[in-house]
Amino acid sequence: MDGTAVETLRASLRGEVIGPDDPGYDGARAIYNAMIDRRPAVIARCADTSDVRAAVRYARDTGTDLAVRGGGHSGGGLCLADGSLMVDLSAMRWVRVDPVARTALVGGGGQIGDLDHEAHGFGLATPGGIMSTTGVGGLTLGGGHGHLTRAYGLTIDNLLAADVVLADGSVVTASAEEHPDLFWALRGGGGNFGVVTSFTFALHPVGDVGLAVTLWEPEHIGAVLRWYREFLPAADTDLNGFFATLVVAPEAPFPEEIHGKRMCGVVWCHTGATDEDGLAKTFAAVADPAPPAFHFETPVPYPGIQSMFDDLIPKGLQWYWRGDFFDTVGDDAIDVHRAFLERMPTELSTMHLYPVDGAAHGPGPMDTAWAYRDAVWSGVIAGIGAEPGDAERIRAWAVDYWDALHPHSMGGAYVNFLGADEGRDRVRATYRGHYDRLAEVKRTYDPDNVFHHTQNIVPAAG
Repeated sequence: MDGTAVETLRASLRGEVIGPDDPGYDGARAIYNAMIDRRPAVIARCADTSDVRAAVRYARDTGTDLAVRGGGHSGGGLCLADGSLMVDLSAMRWVRVDPVARTALVGGGGQIGDLDHEAHGFGLATPGGIMSTTGVGGLTLGGGHGHLTRAYGLTIDNLLAADVVLADGSVVTASAEEHPDLFWALRGGGGNFGVVTSFTFALHPVGDVGLAVTLWEPEHIGAVLRWYREFLPAADTDLNGFFATLVVAPEAPFPEEIHGKRMCGVVWCHTGATDEDGLAKTFAAVADPAPPAFHFETPVPYPGIQSMFDDLIPKGLQWYWRGDFFDTVGDDAIDVHRAFLERMPTELSTMHLYPVDGAAHGPGPMDTAWAYRDAVWSGVIAGIGAEPGDAERIRAWAVDYWDALHPHSMGGAYVNFLGADEGRDRVRATYRGHYDRLAEVKRTYDPDNVFHHTQNIVPAAG
């Protein structure tokens, strides 16, 4: 785009329009994952829905490639494309809570921390991620799981409506009553169908929660995983706990003697137990598989547990990840986890198994585009490094780990954990038998595949 084209777009928007020659360009194009380094032709930092409509229409009228950035991580870097017009929603960070109706209206650029903070003031929350810097938009459109999933389902199970700018620049509201086919597709189908400028969520009573972190020495990983795979699915749905392999961070509350050590562990969240006796009773079982090297428990406000990893894993690191769904954690898979814990390439690299059972098993398999209602865990292998020189080894570790673990999976992955380079077959596997229906919805709402910088669902042939 030449300078005249940028000025034409600038005249159409209330928000900031940033071109390659503008002083803030490099900062504006930087995303959470520093491994992604691309140069859009122009960045439209939209102030409101009208700005989004103008930017989308401009891209269509000029034939400019279009990418969309919400409010958060975009781990695969799908929001950033060379030579594109990037529709940036990060300025649209607002939340309005109705405490009587127990609903929240969230701007398309909002982050989970914005929603958590505002809802917590009324003793309310909705499921969503484990980091406050996660974007509400990307998380929701992919499905969304987190600390409250076993109690209250996926993020999409709590989505009531979405305002969407379509590929022609028009705006629709998708809900169970309006555009129900689009509403079905938005709940797990990613950003394939339009730009969501606001989300309406149901909220649930959540105040303080019981936080616990339990770590075991790596030689106990087999006993811990065999215990965990039975214990958690049988536990009350008020209890959530994701399993992790990690290197212990050199900071509180971890004692100095375990700093920098490889460990396996579980990060627990209990929505009911917050008093001393309740916490002790809830977490007494952590000693069953093996004596923990470390255990910590305390009541915290819900936004506290959501933000506990923010400083540990800030914006600007090198990231490469792969994921899969699992209905069990078999002994052969445990052997894989043990081997790759020993080969962990950096102090920040990790593997997580997030529970997606409990209330997430309530909706039927056809109710939303999320195609793995029978999954019990959503796994992610995340190679993370602080320096650009870490990129190749963290990628190699994640890919080798995934290659070894994938045969023990259900075949598909949480779409937000797909790498950008995994190909069309992986997208199809993620949507199982829903893919063809999603392609039909795509043909209705985006027949020219304008929104293709996604884990792309190609429009069905006319």
